[in-house]
Amino acid sequence: MSSSKKPFPREKPQLAPNRHENRLPFNRASIVGRELLYLQQAFAAGKLSGNGPHTHACQQWLRQRLNVAEALLTHSCTAALELAALLCELAPGDEVIMPSFTYVSTASAVALRGAVPVFVDIRPDTFNIDEQAVEANVTPRTRAIFVVHYAGVCAEMNALRAIARRRGLLLVEDAAQALGSTYCGEPAGALADMAAFSFHETKNVVSGEGGALTLARPELAQRAYVLWEKGTNRREFHAGRVDEYTWVDLGSSFPPNEITAAVLRAQLEQMDAIVADRLSTWDRYHEAFADLDARGLLRRPRVPPECRHNGHMYPVLLPDRTTRDRAILDLRNQGIGVHFHYVPLHSSPAGLRYGRSAGPMTVTDEIAGRLLRLPLWFGIGDRIIRVIDRLSTFLAAQG
Repeated sequence: MSSSKKPFPREKPQLAPNRHENRLPFNRASIVGRELLYLQQAFAAGKLSGNGPHTHACQQWLRQRLNVAEALLTHSCTAALELAALLCELAPGDEVIMPSFTYVSTASAVALRGAVPVFVDIRPDTFNIDEQAVEANVTPRTRAIFVVHYAGVCAEMNALRAIARRRGLLLVEDAAQALGSTYCGEPAGALADMAAFSFHETKNVVSGEGGALTLARPELAQRAYVLWEKGTNRREFHAGRVDEYTWVDLGSSFPPNEITAAVLRAQLEQMDAIVADRLSTWDRYHEAFADLDARGLLRRPRVPPECRHNGHMYPVLLPDRTTRDRAILDLRNQGIGVHFHYVPLHSSPAGLRYGRSAGPMTVTDEIAGRLLRLPLWFGIGDRIIRVIDRLSTFLAAQG
């Protein structure tokens, strides 16, 4: 007896009219290489959980490219920072010096261990941590320094490394924005004891979500793998050095799945092309705004000669917060995606609860109120002319 049920009709989907077809987004992720091929391979292999062949390929790429002892993929940069905090062996009452001008993950990784984020001011040129403020605020409770490479421009690492050596402190790079950047010829991610990277869709190399922790010292790398594998000695088991694996240390489920790693692998293979494209856009912005900078209508980014950045971001400083806020409204009304950046952590509700400020935050507060980030993504091309023209027209009218 045949069923009386009829199959669902296969109607052609009706697409709503695109009311944003003239919109220029702040960011857009792109397929740049073999992402779809690697995704097919992951499904064909039937291996979608973490620590598979695509994970291994990405980790090998990072180890070789950065010349580090170990590289471990994580499901986010937040997870990489939390793994770094575990490796720092932070305890309640310990202190970690860091900039207030950073994303919440830098501080929350420390606070989760019961330690205190100690916020210091930033430099007015690069918006990176002020190394002099770091030196002045080391106390007997200080265990580590977390530095952020803002906009892919590395912090003053020679001075910071000297402070860390002199005071016996661990040094951790929050290199979320800095893959492909260098300092004095050394790659970001190999400039300190540990470094955390992000592959969030807003970064240069993306996997949707995702991150990595790189480790310069072999003794840190050995323990990092145990923590990365939920605190077990699984690597020893697979190497045949123990009969069974078990819980031996603190840890968590840090690895990403193979779907994430497959996308990341394809992106890493094309990193040089991605960086070159973004640098080209960055340079066009920089040249176009030279006159406005000379007239004092905006301030372009400052890159020290010892730094080679990766074109991650083009931030400009406008004369004051009111002008910045009006510029955001004006550009967004024209369909141009622009953003301010961090709300300083030292004055945030959680920052006041879990951290403490070390000295005045004059530069941090000023920069946070004046900074404007412009659209910049792989393949944006001539579309930035629209951004340049609109912002130039707006500022000329204000001036």
